Amino acid sequence: MTRKSEDASRSTIRDVAARAGVSASTVSRVLGGDYPVSATTRERVLRAVRDLDYVADARAKAIAGVGTPTLAFVLDDITGPSFAHMAHGVEREATRLGHLCLVCSTEGDVQRELDFIETMRAQRAAAVILVGGTADTPEYRRRTRRIADSLAAAGSRLVLCGRPPLGPGAPVTVIEYDNEGGAFALVAHVLAQGHRRVLFLGGDPDHTTAQGRERGYLDAHRARGIDPDPAFLLHGDFTRDSGHRLMRRALKEGLDFTAVVAATDMVAAGALTALHEAGLDVPGDVSLVGYDDIPFARDLHPALTTVHVPYEELGRLAVRTALGHTPDTPDEHLLLGTHVVVRNSVAPAKS
Repeated sequence: MTRKSEDASRSTIRDVAARAGVSASTVSRVLGGDYPVSATTRERVLRAVRDLDYVADARAKAIAGVGTPTLAFVLDDITGPSFAHMAHGVEREATRLGHLCLVCSTEGDVQRELDFIETMRAQRAAAVILVGGTADTPEYRRRTRRIADSLAAAGSRLVLCGRPPLGPGAPVTVIEYDNEGGAFALVAHVLAQGHRRVLFLGGDPDHTTAQGRERGYLDAHRARGIDPDPAFLLHGDFTRDSGHRLMRRALKEGLDFTAVVAATDMVAAGALTALHEAGLDVPGDVSLVGYDDIPFARDLHPALTTVHVPYEELGRLAVRTALGHTPDTPDEHLLLGTHVVVRNSVAPAKS
């Protein structure tokens, strides 16, 4: 079969409409999901879509850069629970608004990130959403500003979720949560229970998310007139294994702490295992808190006090905001709140 005959044989929205006995605009409304239609009409349209394989064809055209508009979601590690929830929010909102969502996991490879963004620019993706903290260097700002300008010139939009802003004038949307404020409130809660020797299990000191959480830890102490011991600040990454390793190190070195602030819930999970392995009770011997409020935090024993971050809403907002702007809209900065979720992992300090 020739390419021309293949194209002629593909189903169109008018073919679906004819099969279902409705107008093309009704088919569009059913597929878009943003306009009420009767259940009977919806079923007729979806049956026609399945019979004609129209949806599969629409997706193929979207990947080719035409037809259904595309959104790109770019992150370092899709296996991270918090990022997975954000990706879920992006995908659900993109689908609701009639867009296809493509996800790229870069594993921290800057060149891979740039290559994927260039592909999305060439295919005229409606928006590219970059997620997660990074090292806020002049090179990062120059590189990301070039990306923003390039996408805007192609009719697209760059959205930064949890990444540093680029400064005034860049055609970019920055959507953040109150990272530092959440850490401040969390540590203030621990200090209010009488703890004064509080261990901090942090992330990469060059990482902007880790930096914000550490600043919250330090500022909460200073607000109470406490000068935290530098030996109580340990750095690793945001993984369970890092929490386990750092906690074992702290115990081996004989650090005299009564509470532990973990930079993420995953870090807290590793720390909890290490404490149990050492025969210590939480919160009887040591209080422990995390950050993120990922679902399993409530299923740990004890259930983990943590900071709730609205990751899914961040993803939804990123999509809504990106699609609500023209590409050359000046920079915009949105901030969502966080709050402490008190569970059972903190007890008053023993006198």
